[in-house]
This record gives sequence, C-alpha cells and structure tokens, in this order.
Amino acid sequence: MKDLLFDFIAKYITLTEEEKNAILQLNIFHTVKKGVILLKEGQYSKESYFVLRGCIRTYYLKDGEERTTAFYTEMEALTPNCVIHQTPSDYYVSCLEDTVLSISNADKETEINSQFPKFEIMCRKMSEEILAKQRKDLDEFKISSPEQRYLNLLQNRPDLFQRVPQQQLASYLGITPQSLSRLRARVLENSSKMNFLT
Repeated sequence: MKDLLFDFIAKYITLTEEEKNAILQLNIFHTVKKGVILLKEGQYSKESYFVLRGCIRTYYLKDGEERTTAFYTEMEALTPNCVIHQTPSDYYVSCLEDTVLSISNADKETEINSQFPKFEIMCRKMSEEILAKQRKDLDEFKISSPEQRYLNLLQNRPDLFQRVPQQQLASYLGITPQSLSRLRARVLENSSKMNFLT
C-alpha cells in the first residue's frame, strides 16, 4: 500500500527517504470491511479519506431512501463538508468493498506540513484538482439527460458497473433501477446495430 501512496505523491512532489519514513510513522493506513459506515448523518468528524484500494460512496437518506451522490475509488480523496465547516454531517460515507484507506485529519496534516513544507504545496495542488473535477462533474450532471449521464459514466468510469449494485448506480444517475435496466438494454441494442452496420 505504501508504494501506491508514494507513486501517487510522486505526481506532485519528490520525497526523500526521510520524508517517506515520516509518513509511515503517522500510522495512516487502515483496512475497512465492506459495509462499514465511516460517517453518519449528524456526526461530527475531522477525518479525510484517500482510497488506496476499494470503493466508498456518499449518500443521503431522504424519505427512507438512500440517494447516492458520489463514488470514490483508487487514488481518489474525500474530505467531507462537515470536516471543513466543523458542522454535523449532512450525509453518510460507507465502504462498498473491503477498502484500504489513508485516513488523515487536520492535526496530522499540520504536523507533517510543519516538518515538510512541500506537503502543503501538494495538498494545495490536489485540492485545486479535486475542486475543478467536482465543478466539471456537477455542471455535466446538471445539463445531461439520464442517457447522457449513463454514457458518460460508462465512458469515464466503466469499472463502477462491475463494482456497484444497480440500485446505487441508478440512484447516482437520478433514475429508478427499472429505468437503468431499460437504458442499458437500449444502449446495448444501439451498440449492436452500429456494430452490424460497420
């Protein structure tokens, strides 16, 4: 797991062996079982998550139904809003698979940033990237039809179709599981026709 993390960090900054050892001493790697809820609605938290292996999702409970808002897989980070605003969480965060996470908090980040200031540069770059991606995803979602959302997901994150239950995928796309089944069938049929014509 440490190699996965260090390979990811290397995209932003170069680490010395001393810096790598300092990170490992922070005890930031955690294995979490499928089904574990990391954060519940109404809870306070100081923890941010970085997925090394596995999948976590965020969802709201509305009228007794789960409404999925995001999936986070390998090399993706989540800092819940409640951490930033120091308020109770509006949503849940749970593990969809057995997951290996790097879990951090403001105290750990302050400690490592004071020892190694270059980490602050990395965190800033990562935050900018995450913010830009979230903005782009939200804009696309707002202006897309359910079929366009489905096709975008199929193109950009095909692994989710193997890893995530259909009901949660449908919720994420803003449609019912029945609509998702019909959409899948229609897209498959259109794809078969296109293959036949070429």
